[in-house]
Amino acid sequence: MGRSRPHHGNRRRGRTGGARERRRSVTGTLVVSRPGSAHVESPEGDFELVRHGQREAMNGDVVEAAIIEQRGRAPRAVVRSVLERAVTTFLGRFSPAGPLGAVVPLDARIGHDFFVVPEDPSPERLGVGEGDVVLARITEYPTRRSAPVVTLERCLGSSDELDLNVESVIASFGLPGEFSPRVLEQAEGIVADVEGALADDARRRDLREVLCVTVDPVDARDFDDAVSARRLPGGGFELGVHIADVSHYAGVDTPIDNEAKRRTCSAYLVDRVIPMLPERLSNDVCSLRPGEDRLTMSVTARLDARGNVTSYKACASAIRSAARLTYDEVDALLEGRLAEGELPCADGRAREVAELLRTLDEIRALREQVRRRRGAIDFETVEAKVALDEGGRPTGVSVRRRTRATGLIEEAMLVANECVARRLAEADAPAAYRVHEPPAPDDLKACVPPLRELGLLDAETSAGLLAGDPFAIQAVLERAKGTPGAPLASTLLLRAQRRAVYLPVNEGHYALGAPAYCHFTSPIRRYPDVLVHRALKALLAGRVEGPEMRAQATALPQLCRTCSERERAADAAGRASQKIKMAELYEGRVGERCAGVVSGCERFGLFVTLDETCAEGLVPTRALGDEWFTYDEARLTLTGEESGEVWGLGRRIAVEIAGVNVARGQIDLTPVRKGGRPRGTSRRADAAAR
Repeated sequence: MGRSRPHHGNRRRGRTGGARERRRSVTGTLVVSRPGSAHVESPEGDFELVRHGQREAMNGDVVEAAIIEQRGRAPRAVVRSVLERAVTTFLGRFSPAGPLGAVVPLDARIGHDFFVVPEDPSPERLGVGEGDVVLARITEYPTRRSAPVVTLERCLGSSDELDLNVESVIASFGLPGEFSPRVLEQAEGIVADVEGALADDARRRDLREVLCVTVDPVDARDFDDAVSARRLPGGGFELGVHIADVSHYAGVDTPIDNEAKRRTCSAYLVDRVIPMLPERLSNDVCSLRPGEDRLTMSVTARLDARGNVTSYKACASAIRSAARLTYDEVDALLEGRLAEGELPCADGRAREVAELLRTLDEIRALREQVRRRRGAIDFETVEAKVALDEGGRPTGVSVRRRTRATGLIEEAMLVANECVARRLAEADAPAAYRVHEPPAPDDLKACVPPLRELGLLDAETSAGLLAGDPFAIQAVLERAKGTPGAPLASTLLLRAQRRAVYLPVNEGHYALGAPAYCHFTSPIRRYPDVLVHRALKALLAGRVEGPEMRAQATALPQLCRTCSERERAADAAGRASQKIKMAELYEGRVGERCAGVVSGCERFGLFVTLDETCAEGLVPTRALGDEWFTYDEARLTLTGEESGEVWGLGRRIAVEIAGVNVARGQIDLTPVRKGGRPRGTSRRADAAAR
């Protein structure tokens, strides 16, 4: 059977029907996470839909929903009517259907097939054939009495020419397509002209003689931050962070600026980058390539011998990077696996660059202690990235962890972001601040039972955790370090955190322990950084009260909301595309056995993170055994009613790859018994399989 039952303390057997229903209405946004799973987000809370409760509504629509309340059950919703449509165009596959044409959306969350009426000339005009991917515009939405109708606006190509699974992700998350001719035309006319900028602006500092380098992943193509550092004669350090001056080239309300404002961020998918800026800027004019003069915004901070910032200054500047280094190269140098002379530096400055990197590493260690003393929380996260060949087929997985090299760049960026945010906040300048609120008490409370199961909580730490004390979270993570429960503890506490957002007011950053924080260091890929650069320039020039900043202040609330929303969409699309290629990788490994750890538990099964690749697969409850399983929502466990066997977070498990759904990025797993036979199968079936 392998069925699960909810845990309600002392469960009573017998009838549970007959409970009286109460209904009320709310207005909210319909969010479809996957086909058949949706909820309504409203000011009164989030409500899951009942089965078939979506009706004619689609993802993102503003709806009026009836809330069904039953005793002993969470309130659920059913859509009554659609008040405002969100989807107007979508990508889909075209096929003839008699006199009609049919378009099946690549975004499965749309939930409807659409039709092209016989009198519509768009298929013939575009030369669309069977299986072609098209951009369709909705002309009639679905109703209870009529089918939805579209007209075709563009043909993207045949399904054989495109990776439809990744294209589906792009469509599902509303990521932008190509840049318009106007944007590309403006971009092509832009030149770096560093000498001209220095001549035009007496406040811009010429820092081209300052030794600085870029450090990025090996596959990075745009380099928007460079770092410099030196030890001071009297003790302490000087740290320099130099950021590409995008706002110098992307003037307010120009085609490039308006397009960046619409995109708000770059999206990093498994096989491509969908950039915020045209390549002419992101990979050329604004990219801090070694040996080339570039315009930047610089923050120079002085730190004492313990790593505390004692003073700082910001300015528009010009630099020349001495080297383009990778994280792997820097780690190899710091660990003694790479000689100084092997660093890829121009002008014979390898020894100076090596000393610069060692100084940055010393600053990193000090800054980590500074942030820890003030209550910052560092989560040990792991990023699994699928490697692809030239044809887009997966060849393996690289697992990225935080290292000394990534840490020294991260700490330098944190210093710069904090200094700029503090300066802007003190002047009340109109900028997009990065705000992170403390976690909700209920979310922290949900962490307590599984953390107790892992033996990571005592009474004092538990009380601090429930109070949202960051030092208690630090203590739990420290106790977990080096134990099998470390990844799980980090995951649980990370999930309990609220998501950081952009706001037009400074409210501090809980996880960083920073009283003021903003994003200043990546204007090539984030629009809030562009807004921060403009505010900082206005402040340095004494123009905070000028018309440009007044206009920015008026637009900031909506811009911050849009940037936060698009950031979430881009992040989710990146994860979804990785899952698709991870599933594609395991498509050829069905039947293989591997080890992993239970990283999630739901009524319907266990999520297992595999050791080798950090891929996540699902063991359905029915595969755990031929018995009923009780689901404990507080402890996040499934318990067999006959065997008493408990499946919970952190448990090691041997599994077999049972199946793969590439389009959904889903890997299905089956537990392996100690005798080697997958659970949930009879010996006769196992013998037949052999």
